[in-house]
Amino acid sequence: VQLQASGGGWVQAGGSLRLSCAASGLAFSSYDVGWFRQAPGKEREFVSSIRWSGGRTYYADFVKGRFTISRDGAKNTVYLQMSSLKPEDTAVYYCAASLAATFYSRSRYAPDNYAYWGQGTLVTVSS
Repeated sequence: VQLQASGGGWVQAGGSLRLSCAASGLAFSSYDVGWFRQAPGKEREFVSSIRWSGGRTYYADFVKGRFTISRDGAKNTVYLQMSSLKPEDTAVYYCAASLAATFYSRSRYAPDNYAYWGQGTLVTVSS
């Protein structure tokens, strides 16, 4: 199983980026897929997640209205469209996945509850 995160880069404040998370060896259809981020010296934090079946989405308060998570079944890929980026959004962004049933009893906001992780992609937002 491999998750491949991509799409990070450098952008000025107010700009946009789209991150992608592609899976191999795993079909997202039974999974929840999340995005987390980790800034230097800080803990990894939840950004957003999507339940593949049904498409229900979840967002951290600090990205609501700015970020949108979506999925493409044909490509087995999850996207995170990030707009109105701020310098405080600078971080390494990770995608993660776990079986949807995991979150019937565990928090989707906790990184420890995700079984599979991508390698991370760096997003740098300059002021």
